[in-house]
Amino acid sequence: MDARQQQLLDAAITVLGTRGARHLTHRAVDDQAGLPTGSTSNRYRTREALLAGVLTRILQLETAGWNHFAGTLAPIAPDSFATQLGTLVHHLATTGRALTLARLAIFAEAAHQPALQQQIARGRHDLAAWATPLLAALGADHPATALRLLLALVDGLLNNQLASPDPAFDPTAAVTALLPAILTAQPA
Repeated sequence: MDARQQQLLDAAITVLGTRGARHLTHRAVDDQAGLPTGSTSNRYRTREALLAGVLTRILQLETAGWNHFAGTLAPIAPDSFATQLGTLVHHLATTGRALTLARLAIFAEAAHQPALQQQIARGRHDLAAWATPLLAALGADHPATALRLLLALVDGLLNNQLASPDPAFDPTAAVTALLPAILTAQPA
């Protein structure tokens, strides 16, 4: 991804995360990026192409975040994992709020766009490739099941905090309380 493409996609993420999906237009991205009108449409001819590009960038940014998170876990233990995951969730709901809201907006768009669904599936597969062994190292009886439940917990915490912000938001407490059940969960 070249610098101009990254600039456009980062601007699109800001538009999605601060104004919502219905405000995502080529012109809005141009304005947000501080580029001449037509810059976005030269790279992404359709809204669908723009959304696909935005999803690629979101996955790139979130993968970097998850990889950084995984790098903070040596040695790995449930307590330190819960604390670090709680810190990550707090970051995603505060400092990373626009990125998280953009991801949620893209996921809503994906409900009607099979191409986006396929991109999301590939992203989840990539996440599972390193997260499943991580959960196994934490002692998960069924790491794939634990990952699905853990992601559901993270998404639930984020959705609730973003929809109704609580200044005392402490995701670490919820992760710490639910992690033992997640690690021992049986496949459905």
